[in-house]
Amino acid sequence: MTTARLPLFPLNSVLFPGLVLPLSVFEQRYRALMRDLEKRPEDERRFGVVAIRDGHEVAPSAPGLPDEDRPEPGPASGFGADPLKAFHTVGCVADAATIRERPNGTYEVLATGTTRFRLLSVDASGPYLTGEVETVEERQGEGAGALASGVVRAFRAYQKRLAGANEASLAGRADLPGEPQVLSYLVAAAAVLDTPVKQRLLQAPDTATRLSEELRLLRAETAVISKLPSLPAVELTRRPTSPN
Repeated sequence: MTTARLPLFPLNSVLFPGLVLPLSVFEQRYRALMRDLEKRPEDERRFGVVAIRDGHEVAPSAPGLPDEDRPEPGPASGFGADPLKAFHTVGCVADAATIRERPNGTYEVLATGTTRFRLLSVDASGPYLTGEVETVEERQGEGAGALASGVVRAFRAYQKRLAGANEASLAGRADLPGEPQVLSYLVAAAAVLDTPVKQRLLQAPDTATRLSEELRLLRAETAVISKLPSLPAVELTRRPTSPN
């Protein structure tokens, strides 16, 4: 399989194909990445998002030192001697639709997940991490269409329990996508699940497997939530802005 080299942006969360990722970029290593991306044609402003397995999204600081005396984190700061071991090896390519520099030199970035990749190696010799990656193709799998119908019903029941909504309020919501692959990623992103669970959904071998796992998770989560006395309303489709 053909490999390529991508700049890496490690996060404490999982990005899925088709989902929007807002970023607030303030560390020098990632500012350097954004400056380099700005120089590229708009259709080539891509970087790889990987979920952190063991490490810190923001490099550890040096308490007690004045800001001007604190050393700038290197490209691999917070990720140990071998950054490859610090990351989950299946990530998602992000396409930076908007890169806006603030007056203080930090950046606001809006990116969209596109395709999955497998991380083969990590290079920390430059101003930011880069990785050798290979594309992970999406396969439909057997029974994806039937599973998608079940996931739609289970996700609606999950939303109702989680948000404390009633049927009338749910009826006004936008329809979920009918295409199984798109649905599988939307539900994986929107469900309130721990990062390791979301990572497992991202790296599922095919859409049918992902939908099957989501069906199991949604039913289990809905059953747990139904036994709780009350829960505040939650906006399921919003993603928090990463503080880089």
